[in-house]
Amino acid sequence: QVQLVESGGALVQAGGSLRLSCAASGLSFSSYTMGWFRQAPGKEREFVAAIGWSGSSTRYADSVKGRFTVSRDSAKKTVYLQVNSLKPEDTAVYYCAARNLLTTTTVASGYDYWGQGTQVTISS
Repeated sequence: QVQLVESGGALVQAGGSLRLSCAASGLSFSSYTMGWFRQAPGKEREFVAAIGWSGSSTRYADSVKGRFTVSRDSAKKTVYLQVNSLKPEDTAVYYCAARNLLTTTTVASGYDYWGQGTQVTISS
């Protein structure tokens, strides 16, 4: 079955950096668009970034542009989210998602599979 396993979350100080990883299995990775979402306590899940099947197409939420970078390694079946210049408002559970279409989307319901999430906490 399809599995998405996130890792890399941690407690870091404001201004710090992390690299989140999402290892995929059970799917034809190179055929899937991958996305990152996050959910803070008491808030709805929100789009963070997405990357197309080839890696040449990326999208970002306005709140993370210039600070976050999404990438993928098809050989490792892994998608990454490099998060820099972290702010306390970036605190959330970060989820990886996979979409069996060639186009990216910012809509959560457009993704077919989800990981269990990894906690990112930023201290001020």
